[in-house]
Amino acid sequence: MADVTTVLGIGAVVLLVSVFAVRVSTRLGLPSLLLYLGIGVLLGESVLGIDFDDADLTRSLGTVALVLILTEGGLTTRWSDVRPVLRLGIALSTVSVAVSVAVTAAALHLLLDLDWRMALLWGAVLSSTDAAAVFSVLRAIGVNKRLTGALELESGINDAPVYIAVVLLASTDPVTWTAPLLMVYELAAGAVVGVALGRLGAWGLRRAALPATGLYPLASVAVCVLAYTVGDLAHASGFLAVYTAALLLGNARLPHRSDTLSFAEGLGWLAQIGLFVLLGLYASPPRLLDVVVPALVAGAVLLLVARPLSVLIAALPFRVPWREQVFLSWSGLRGAVPVVFALIPVIQGVPGAQRLVDAVFVLVVVFTLLQGGTLPVLARLLGLTASSEPRELEVDAAPLDELGAALLQVRIRHGSQLHGVYLSELRLPPGAVVSLVVRADVPFTPQPTTRLQERDQLLVVVTDAARASAEQRIRAVDRAGRFARWKGVNG
Repeated sequence: MADVTTVLGIGAVVLLVSVFAVRVSTRLGLPSLLLYLGIGVLLGESVLGIDFDDADLTRSLGTVALVLILTEGGLTTRWSDVRPVLRLGIALSTVSVAVSVAVTAAALHLLLDLDWRMALLWGAVLSSTDAAAVFSVLRAIGVNKRLTGALELESGINDAPVYIAVVLLASTDPVTWTAPLLMVYELAAGAVVGVALGRLGAWGLRRAALPATGLYPLASVAVCVLAYTVGDLAHASGFLAVYTAALLLGNARLPHRSDTLSFAEGLGWLAQIGLFVLLGLYASPPRLLDVVVPALVAGAVLLLVARPLSVLIAALPFRVPWREQVFLSWSGLRGAVPVVFALIPVIQGVPGAQRLVDAVFVLVVVFTLLQGGTLPVLARLLGLTASSEPRELEVDAAPLDELGAALLQVRIRHGSQLHGVYLSELRLPPGAVVSLVVRADVPFTPQPTTRLQERDQLLVVVTDAARASAEQRIRAVDRAGRFARWKGVNG
């Protein structure tokens, strides 16, 4: 019992320190992920003396964390942002990965005298951008939606082909001509599993009458985790399945959607903190010193040659402006994913695999400092920031179980065209009525002459049949004001 109490106490302290470290990292201008790694190293064998070197357990817990991070990334990614750059994102996560692996492997074969199989392993492990790093860094910069959407898609999807490549290269079986076909099957099947469970989950959650609000976020996350499990059991890409399912669920009209997104965001932070602290705990600082030179050589090849060339080739059909290509090249953030993937050959007993893990750890620190610290400046220099873009109108829905109706909670954001609109001008469809307005924490029953204001919260009672059209009308007025219909804006 004492051991359990100690573990819980240490875990709680580490979590609290990590949470408050976010504020410290913001003030210092450092990515918080580095502080989590530092906490893990501080707890490890070289400082406080916790001896932890179980590669298998680290890889298993890392996989769980990656599944939760991809769940959070998919649920919080807006389809309207990624749809225009869907083909570019897919190209970056497939074509760019293949080019990056080939270029990095060829260079390291020559420069570090690695045999071809180990050189390809280095190239594959280093070619995957990290979802946790991309989601946490990019969303704080304010880059335009085109770039953010493409990079989020890339980081959410490219784990799948890289994982397959690493497993194939770490195996003792010879790599044959069927390997590309196997990769195509696993990616396609993973996408199918994700789409199927995402749609099925959205359908079920919209029709379920769960007795508590908190059950909807739990059910949503469970659907995403189930997508990973089904994909993996079907010998498909579980990582692609979980991200696809989460992307569909996050953009479906779910009950209590804002609660689900908030829960997923908290779960994502917990997974990031746990994963980076765990990897810091696993790292051995004395061993890292021996691989600094080969790590920096590999990093220079990747950052200055392989990544820019792979982005250029992947973006060629889409006529991406050179400024955006520069930003895409510099935004290939690496984090925990390469370290977790590098543990696969260690578990398989591949000679020299531990050296790869140590080198990747060094590169994660270097890349996070170098790229994470300079991305905001680079975005401003290239004129790619878009901090003034309006946020999406918040509309949350709660089902009224036996009444065939729902309760919409609408928060009027700053800058919304709903500001100044009289309630009578809102013109909601039959079956929808604004039943309550909360203004400055004071609720009141509105009248047709009530004029809406920024930061008002509206409670709209709507029948199931009228819900879609009511929400569409509210979003249209939010974007274009009382004359939205005349302007052709339909929400």
